[in-house]
Amino acid sequence: MEPLLIIPFIVSLTTAYFLIPWWIKAAHRIDLVGKDMNKYEKPPVAEMGGIAVVSAFVAGVLAYIGLSTFYFHQSSFLIYLLAALSTVLIITIIGMLDDLLGWKMGLKQWQKPLLTLVAALPMMVVNAGQSGMVLPFIGGVNLGLLYPLFVIPLGIAGAANGFNMLAGYNGLEAGMGIIILSTLGIAAFIAKASWVAMLAFVMVFALIAFLRYNWFPARIFPGDTLTYSVGALIACVAILANVEKVAVILFIPYFIDFILPMRKRMKVEAFGKAQKDGSLDAPYDKIYDTTHAAIIFLKKIKGRAYEYDVTLLILITESIIALLTLGWFFG
Repeated sequence: MEPLLIIPFIVSLTTAYFLIPWWIKAAHRIDLVGKDMNKYEKPPVAEMGGIAVVSAFVAGVLAYIGLSTFYFHQSSFLIYLLAALSTVLIITIIGMLDDLLGWKMGLKQWQKPLLTLVAALPMMVVNAGQSGMVLPFIGGVNLGLLYPLFVIPLGIAGAANGFNMLAGYNGLEAGMGIIILSTLGIAAFIAKASWVAMLAFVMVFALIAFLRYNWFPARIFPGDTLTYSVGALIACVAILANVEKVAVILFIPYFIDFILPMRKRMKVEAFGKAQKDGSLDAPYDKIYDTTHAAIIFLKKIKGRAYEYDVTLLILITESIIALLTLGWFFG
């Protein structure tokens, strides 16, 4: 690996590390805060941390584009890189709208997937990815125009909205983003798409800086601004590196999280029931969210379940899935 390629990672990490504390202060100053529902005292925490993370990501990607253009003299993939960047920026705006409107009314459930479809347009118009796919029970097929017109928007909207579901616990969204994008970055590198790996790891380094402030007890929340943007980037990386199958397997916890609320017609909350001693109880008699299953499991083996335990359990589970997936496809 060329040593200079570490520069985009450093730019992303340092930009996020210095922007986030500033944003925490600014958010409190303008009362852009939300309650930490998994704490008994419900302390106010800065919202919309995704703004700082996406800003750092953009800075890192632009640093990589600059190196590719002026030092490495490589530009064949830049149109796809800029398309992915445009998709992330568009969906960040949608996430900001949802975060801001959420205080009063929020976006309706049917509006969210429709709006996130708009973010797929940059990837669609450049015909990103490969239209040839291997489908179960069918084999290899070439989807042709169906790929940019159907698969790309479905993948981006699905990943953005899906990644937004398994959330609400300190460090969970950032940790899952780090694991999934790191795994996809490694898969992209193995698949000879090193520039796509760079795209993934630039965001990983921004998320590492964010996790420093989002870990228990969180000083800042990610908001839909972060979850939408990371989810969309996951889809972009999978499409550009042609590792969609890897991404689908990594999203198994999100598929489970999508199915569970259907038992109660989606009207459930992921938050636990905070106790005075700092532990969490399951909020319902039955399991309606992946986090509820984690709380019940931890209480059975430890007697008590704490928020950081729930987050760690889910992150460890996802890490195991990631390692098994890499071993299966590339071992």
